[in-house]
Amino acid sequence: MEPKNRIEELTDKINHYNTQYYINDISEITDFEFDQLLEELIALEEKHPELKKPESPSQRVGGGITKKFQVVEHATPMLSLGNTYSKDELIEFDNRVRKEIEGHSYTYLCELKFDGVAISIKYENGILNKAVTRGDGTKGDLITNNVKTIKTIPLKVEGKNVPKKFEVRGEIYFPLKEFEKLNAEREDIGEAPFANPRNTASGTLKMQDSSIVASRNLDCNPYFLLGEEISIESQLQGLETLISWGFKVNPSYKICSSIDQVIEFIETWRTKRFDLPMETDGIVIKVNEIKNQTLLGATAKSPRWAIAYKYPSESQNTILKDVQYQVGRTGAITPVANLVPTTIAGTIVKRASLHNANEIKRLDLHIGDTVLVEKGGEIIPKVTEVVLEKRPKNASPIVYPKNCPACGSGLVINEGEANHYCPNWAGCLPQVKGRIEHFVSKNAMDIDSLGSETIEGLINKGLLSDMADLYALDHDRLINLELEVSTDKDQSVKRRLLEKSVQNILKGIEESKSRPFEKVLFALGIRFVGQTTAEVLASHFITLENLMKANPEELEEIHTIGKRIAESVHGYFLEEQNLSIIERLRKAELNFESEVRISDREGPLFGKKVVVSGVFNNFSREGIKDSVRENGGKLVSSISSKTDLVIAGENMGPAKKEKAEKLGIKMIGESEYQKMIEGI
Repeated sequence: MEPKNRIEELTDKINHYNTQYYINDISEITDFEFDQLLEELIALEEKHPELKKPESPSQRVGGGITKKFQVVEHATPMLSLGNTYSKDELIEFDNRVRKEIEGHSYTYLCELKFDGVAISIKYENGILNKAVTRGDGTKGDLITNNVKTIKTIPLKVEGKNVPKKFEVRGEIYFPLKEFEKLNAEREDIGEAPFANPRNTASGTLKMQDSSIVASRNLDCNPYFLLGEEISIESQLQGLETLISWGFKVNPSYKICSSIDQVIEFIETWRTKRFDLPMETDGIVIKVNEIKNQTLLGATAKSPRWAIAYKYPSESQNTILKDVQYQVGRTGAITPVANLVPTTIAGTIVKRASLHNANEIKRLDLHIGDTVLVEKGGEIIPKVTEVVLEKRPKNASPIVYPKNCPACGSGLVINEGEANHYCPNWAGCLPQVKGRIEHFVSKNAMDIDSLGSETIEGLINKGLLSDMADLYALDHDRLINLELEVSTDKDQSVKRRLLEKSVQNILKGIEESKSRPFEKVLFALGIRFVGQTTAEVLASHFITLENLMKANPEELEEIHTIGKRIAESVHGYFLEEQNLSIIERLRKAELNFESEVRISDREGPLFGKKVVVSGVFNNFSREGIKDSVRENGGKLVSSISSKTDLVIAGENMGPAKKEKAEKLGIKMIGESEYQKMIEGI
């Protein structure tokens, strides 16, 4: 089949499967089969970039870099809604509506108010061609590439009466499950967790690298359809039209014929909303009929036909009993407040994070204090303030420990960081256990037969002191071994490893040897190196040996690798205990080399240091860099005597060109480069 026809066929298929999965909740093919189709499409588009279309599903993957977001004016202002916490004010709103459209019947459309980022998405000829943030209401930032990564937003719209041009407005938000997953990974690699889903969604949408945006799995709830060619008579008809065109509209909306029904809807969702997979903070009430909206008009800031009822913040007063200090796998000490149990947002809260010593000092916390506790982002309980007038006379201020609560080592504070750390890398049990648990976790080596209790028991028996010890375990050491593990109640229990358990453990360890290099790299637990960073490093350096030789400056040349990550990676390979573990893992035959290495050995750029400069017609900036890597080359950012090749595009910097000519370094243009990699 001709590449053009195959690309069109793959595009249609993948878009269909995307719609079925993300909009209709139907899995027609397996994840593996879907990934195979997407990989084939991406490969074809890279080989034939002139055939890549704006509605291609490969846009979901991201990868484009936006250095500066263009400011775009809204054709129709994106007004903000008036807010109220009062039912009396809702009744006043209804009285005003009735008075101003006297003689016209009206209804209200009630919707959940998602706590996210307002967005305007414009389509032309059915293709998504522009996405703009609300900004100041009259103009916002153009973030099209980032919005295209959101899988529930159609890249191409097909259906009845789709106009040539139309605009969809909605709320982009962070699903709670994805937010929890992101924070768990950040805490795991030694980063501070994000405060709440809304701010994180906002920050994510303004990232320069759309591939990172894609990895965070944002979602969108469209709620408004407009355009010169749109002929709808009600807000409800607009939602129904969006649904018929393949948009994922939240089904919780309802038509209410009176303000009493509106208030009933508000009460229905007051606690029910906490069961939803996204954060909500109220109800939006809109006059349903478009003709009535026109009659009511708008002020300079807000439409007069809509209002938002906001639920009061879910918080409770309770008493701080004491503070515990947890030790993470990176040695970070996290203080946790133990509270007199209280109910917030339908759940019983007994504990809350206090983050670090600075936060305890800011709050001026004392044992016995009455504190205000909120559920940040409706997820993570947090202490927000102290009720000073209720402080007991004998309340004692919290003194942050100077020694590790687990091993007694003196705590340290790294420059530029707020957390205290235990430096006892090898002898602090929670650190040892945490590193091994990370190593065997699903996203790392995926040894699911080794649970937390088993790992702790093997450590207590002296069989595990680091992850490399896993590969020394055998049947004779494990069979009928009695393990002693602690419980939540500070008690210990004993359990014996029987034949089936031993077989499963050894099988899981053996199968882990086939995990790809990026998984092994992530499993090592290098501070600040999450899954995405591990993939970037593995793709760039191809082998662990190359990565170990890299200095911080070379690491910082890689896009998304900042100074802190570069120094952490470089420092990791200077530690003798880490080098010892790596050598033992190498002897256990783990993968320290990317699979692409095999084909790259024959690549025309294998072993060459390449500088890319200028603008290219058939490659994006990142696309040509990916091509260099795929063909065995090593990208460097500056020209030196060690540079082997310069690929020069249009508008190449004159200084770089002059330096390359002076050093006698070979320079080739885009067409010559394409001939080189195609073997012509």
